Order: sequence, then structure tokens, then C-alpha cells
Amino acid sequence: MIITEKEGYRIFADEKSDVSEFASFLESIHPKFKNDNVVVDILKYGELQLNELLHFLELSNRHRKGGKSFVIANDTINIEQVPEELLVVPTLQEAEDIIQMEEIERDLGF
Repeated sequence: MIITEKEGYRIFADEKSDVSEFASFLESIHPKFKNDNVVVDILKYGELQLNELLHFLELSNRHRKGGKSFVIANDTINIEQVPEELLVVPTLQEAEDIIQMEEIERDLGF
């Protein structure tokens, strides 16, 4: 896994080629990043299927309940199919924008 530290968040990118293994690995190390805003960079996966993306659903829900952002970057999934609980955006820049907006909302008490 490649971890990139940015101001206010971390980007986690998979070095291997199995999205379900990556989701399981992130689940196993969640205590190490539970207090950080997170972007999961899975842009490298070509045609990602919804069932593969859903491997991140439980982790995303738990992370967001902790008051931190969890955004997935992938540009091949059909956004219309993605459950509302998952934040999926097509670029890393949009992921950063989402985190900044959510931080503002949290600061304002929303």
C-alpha cells in the first residue's frame, strides 16, 4: 500500500491488483487511521464492478460515524449504482474538495 500524506487527509493506494484484498487490509488497519480523513485511491482498477466497491461499505460507514471523511476515487463505476453511504468521485482533486467541504460542515456543526 502506498500512503500519501496531504494537508488534512491521507491517500491510500493499492500496490496490488485485488480490490477486495485491499478493502480487507484497510479494515484490518483501521485503528491506525480512524482519526484521519481518508481517500481510497482505486483509480488504477479498470472496470470496477459494484460488488467489488461494496467491500468498502462497512469500513466507510464506521469511519464516517467517527466524524471523519472517507472518499473513494474511481472513475469507471457507474455512480447511479453506488449506495448513498459511499462517497465515490472520479478524481483525487474532487476527493480533496469533498473532504474540505465536509470539514467546513463539521466546523459549522452540521
